[in-house]
Amino acid sequence: MRFTIPGRLPGLNEVINKARYNRFAGAKQKKDSTELCRFYVVAAKLIPIRGPVVVHFTWYEPNARRDCDNVATGAKFILDALVDSGVLAGDGRKHVVGLSHLFPVPDKKNPRIEVFLAQA
Repeated sequence: MRFTIPGRLPGLNEVINKARYNRFAGAKQKKDSTELCRFYVVAAKLIPIRGPVVVHFTWYEPNARRDCDNVATGAKFILDALVDSGVLAGDGRKHVVGLSHLFPVPDKKNPRIEVFLAQA
């Protein structure tokens, strides 16, 4: 199953800075980012998966300024959205047995995150 989230999500540096500034602002950022991802999960009309999955992320950034590990922090928001929307029963090791991340050449005109869930 595949779906796409247009744009980009906050990176680790942004998450840390927001949480340091104010813990409530950090919590709101997480909630807002998860809700944004949930919107696209629901819009994709994915069916629930009960077995373990491997989740493949392809991160198309608008430029190459952010480090890969910084960008990949968005996986947390996406996995939480998959659980919140009922596609995955959980995001622990019982349900998600692998993650892969690809960072192709930046796409300035169409930054996005493509997510593919494969049954393990």
